Amino acid sequence: MEKSALTAEYYAQQGPGILADRRAGIDGVEVWVAYEPVGLVLAVMPWNFPVWQVMRFAIPSLVAGNGILLKHASNVTGSALALQDLFVEAGFPEHLVTTLVIADTDVPEVVSRLIEDDRIAAVTLTGSNRAGAAVGAAAGRAAKKSVLELGGSDAFVVLADADVERAAAAAVKARFTNSGQSYVCAKRLIVHEAVADAFTTAFVSGVERLRLGDPRRPDTQVGPLARDDLRAAIQRQVEESVAAGARLLTGGKPVPGEGYFYQPTLLADTGPGMAAFDEETFGPLAALAVARDDGEAVRLANATAYGLGLSVWTADAARGVGLARRITSGAAFVNAVVASDPRLPFGGTKRSGYGRELAAAGIREFTNTRTYWVAA
Repeated sequence: MEKSALTAEYYAQQGPGILADRRAGIDGVEVWVAYEPVGLVLAVMPWNFPVWQVMRFAIPSLVAGNGILLKHASNVTGSALALQDLFVEAGFPEHLVTTLVIADTDVPEVVSRLIEDDRIAAVTLTGSNRAGAAVGAAAGRAAKKSVLELGGSDAFVVLADADVERAAAAAVKARFTNSGQSYVCAKRLIVHEAVADAFTTAFVSGVERLRLGDPRRPDTQVGPLARDDLRAAIQRQVEESVAAGARLLTGGKPVPGEGYFYQPTLLADTGPGMAAFDEETFGPLAALAVARDDGEAVRLANATAYGLGLSVWTADAARGVGLARRITSGAAFVNAVVASDPRLPFGGTKRSGYGRELAAAGIREFTNTRTYWVAA
């Protein structure tokens, strides 16, 4: 909620300047580049951050002069309708932001038909690779702009000279935020062999201190998963990885009782070819791999179909940046946990999608970059 407010303030202050005409110096003519609205943008949004996921797209899109047709996830329909009302209360015209309430079984057909509709100018989706492939294909057939923010399997790389205790504490936070239900959670921990034992001990200790419970309680650190099928997917990934040679160091079981809770889990001795390493793990499961040197750390970090975020931990910031340049991702953080910020572009590469949200890049994604040439 606070990040949404910060984003609104950022675009209220910076939006007019970002969208201002850009003059070009060409002798004998008056030339400029304008950023003009494209029209109505279809947004297909996920449930895991039901306010923020919408606001980080909607705020810059509205500032740019566009309208929004919102298809939110069915399990957060209340949030979608509340946001629609919020924009009216804030003074925007009615229906400028319109929520579509669609039965899950009808979503693929309806979204495809909407993308084909001439009244829809562009589409953005944050969600699964399966949904992204369908939306991207439909947008391609209709020759319409699309932005896709898809899955992630972010690497959290700890080099031999890193502050191990600090890195381990950050890794616990990075992996289990929102019960691990985030595209930018650190999912694969790649640690230099010189500090692997110390890091593992500190990480396991931190994991076992996490407090599971009712997410409405302020002292809860890990809540339930959103659905039982998501919990079953985590269990499958654990079992398949252990069968392939991974070692279960902590957790690894569903928690009985009300709510779809799963124990915060760490698998060691993981690597390419294991479910916990190759697939996106959308829940409280971390996969640990040990690297012999920086080169192997780079190879392991790149051994993924995804490319959203990257976190590198080292005593030498220049070394961390140099290593990050060898790993493909949409963002690289050195001695910090990956996060989004309205002042910086956010988005992925490879199967993590394309296009950018936030900052100047995000507000210009859904504008027509138009050239004006005026002769005397």
